[in-house]
Order: sequence, then C-alpha cells, then structure tokens
Amino acid sequence: MKLHLQQGVALQVTGTGPGWLRVNGDTYRASVVLTPETVIEDVVQGGFAALTADDLAALQRHDPEVLLIGTGAAQHFLPPAALRALAEARIGFEVMSTPAACRTYNILAGEGRRVVALLLVE
Repeated sequence: MKLHLQQGVALQVTGTGPGWLRVNGDTYRASVVLTPETVIEDVVQGGFAALTADDLAALQRHDPEVLLIGTGAAQHFLPPAALRALAEARIGFEVMSTPAACRTYNILAGEGRRVVALLLVE
C-alpha cells in the first residue's frame, strides 16, 4: 500500500442543496467566493443572470491557479467576452453547476492547489 501525506484543508464544502451550501458547518444561503483560507459573502447579487465580466475579473485578486465558476443548480455557459480577462491573465477556469464546483473545489483544495470558487446559490 502506498501512503501519501495529505495537507489539511482549512475550508471545505461539507454540504449543498437547493438554495444553500455549507462550508465547515456554516450554512450560506447566498452566493460566495471560497478560497482555502476564506469565505467571502455578498457577491453577485441576483445569481447567474447578474454575473458580469467585472465580477470575474475581481476574482484575480485572490491569485488563483484555477478558478471554478458554479453557475447554480444547472450548468450555464458564459459568453467568451466575460471570460476574456481570465484567459488573458492565464488563469485556468472551469464553468459547471454549483454542486459540481463544490466537489471539484474540495478535490483541488485537498491536493494543495491554489483554487478559488465562485459558487452561485439560487
């Protein structure tokens, strides 16, 4: 059996459902930005329809290696113009449903990756 030392992740998504998500036992009923160190509340009021290129560009200040964009209960695709700033900054990104983004965040953060997740809650 091969053993690997795993780093502890400070913040993990521990549950998700319609209209909520839980991070380390704290429940959020609005969209958040999640990094391994912090939860930022009161982001993107109005869900996916209100998401702008400026919202995505602002996420660069967290210096992500990978940015996950959870678009709500279903996957929605963003227009290329909204993603341009991320591509120009050479930041990897994935757009998926919020539950899928939560699972992916936990995996990447557990690997010690510099991951930032924008998790939209509907």
